[in-house]
Amino acid sequence: MQAIEEKLYKENGYNLHLIQSKKYKTINIVVKFKTPLEKETITKRALLNYVLQQGTKTHTNARELRTALDDLYGAVLSIDGGKKGESHIMTVRMEIANEKYLSSNDDIIEQAMNLMNEIIFHPKTENDQFDSKIVAREKQTLKQKMESIVDDKMSYANMRLIDEMCNDEPYHLHVHGYPEDLDSITAANLFEYYQSLLVNDQMDIYVLGDIEGKSINKLAQSKFSREQSVNKVPQQIKTKKIAKIKEVKDEQVVQQAKLHLGYRTNILFKDPEYFALQVFNGMFGGFPSSKLFMNVREKHSLAYYAASRIESHKGLLFVFSGIDPNDYHKAKDIILEQMELMKQGDFTEEQVEEIKNMVVNQMLETMDHPQGLIELLYHQILADTQIKPDQMIEKIKQVKKDDLLKIGEKIELDTVYFLTNKGGNENEKN
Repeated sequence: MQAIEEKLYKENGYNLHLIQSKKYKTINIVVKFKTPLEKETITKRALLNYVLQQGTKTHTNARELRTALDDLYGAVLSIDGGKKGESHIMTVRMEIANEKYLSSNDDIIEQAMNLMNEIIFHPKTENDQFDSKIVAREKQTLKQKMESIVDDKMSYANMRLIDEMCNDEPYHLHVHGYPEDLDSITAANLFEYYQSLLVNDQMDIYVLGDIEGKSINKLAQSKFSREQSVNKVPQQIKTKKIAKIKEVKDEQVVQQAKLHLGYRTNILFKDPEYFALQVFNGMFGGFPSSKLFMNVREKHSLAYYAASRIESHKGLLFVFSGIDPNDYHKAKDIILEQMELMKQGDFTEEQVEEIKNMVVNQMLETMDHPQGLIELLYHQILADTQIKPDQMIEKIKQVKKDDLLKIGEKIELDTVYFLTNKGGNENEKN
């Protein structure tokens, strides 16, 4: 594969990442704000994702902002939040047409940077605070989002698993915030918090596309320079030994029960073993040919779905399965058995090669999309490491069966979470 050339400039209050590529027909500008996860601010940050899309100083409502994007040859804007390890990330994305494919002589990148500058530094305000009508309306939007999680039972079960598993760690915090915090948020204190975010958060700017010959660095300096205080550093992720496995059962009106398990891998993105962990997870539950899918779902017909994924910056592995409420013990035993078989090396070198190819192809597929590539590159910032995507692929290709056995030695079951039907008989005999 062709190596990704990323140029990094450390400027006044931000890091600028330039990725020149003729592969994509569009140019992507992404601004990421990073700070430690904190209960006191998490709901405000979630609300900002909505408020900032409702207007700027010049484009004073959502309709005018959409028109400005349309005038930029159909530019696409999105703002959202997420958590990676103990960090809370707010992401502002804009995808614009590459002017090389347009008949116009307009400097699209400069116009897009102007608009990004407005959205980030000059949102719609009144009397030195956010527009109170916008804030009131978007609080309702966010509240509906919070309530909708309960209706998506798979997301709800995953949220509850993390609640229980990481209850004394920042990672348990809900990235969409908390309903009880909404009442205390006002147009004034939200704006005050936003001003502190602009000073205190680490800001990384990515520009990806065919930008050859463009003076992006100079342009960014005029649009994104800021006075910045010292970055808050997230807590170091601590390894955690399991004294006792936690088992939690919730009851709701559900037809399909959710059995989710949380394991500690104590392996992070920056660790040398991370690449073997990716392959381990692929074989355990990451693909349709995995042990979980083939045994829990296909062979024993115990699950509507069964899969696993890793949290790269927290050292966790999650198992998700949707089962009949009466199959709790059978399904749990078979899931635990598959992990035990992984630890014992119940797989061949040929299977390891097959999974390695799948993991590599998955990475290449991610990199085919501009936003996917930017997210992959941002992992380096989150992990404070220098490893490039092409180096990652080479590391994955070098993984051997013995490496997976060493991974198995580190993985420990932490929490079993079961969401079942009210009155569901999960105590059926094995």
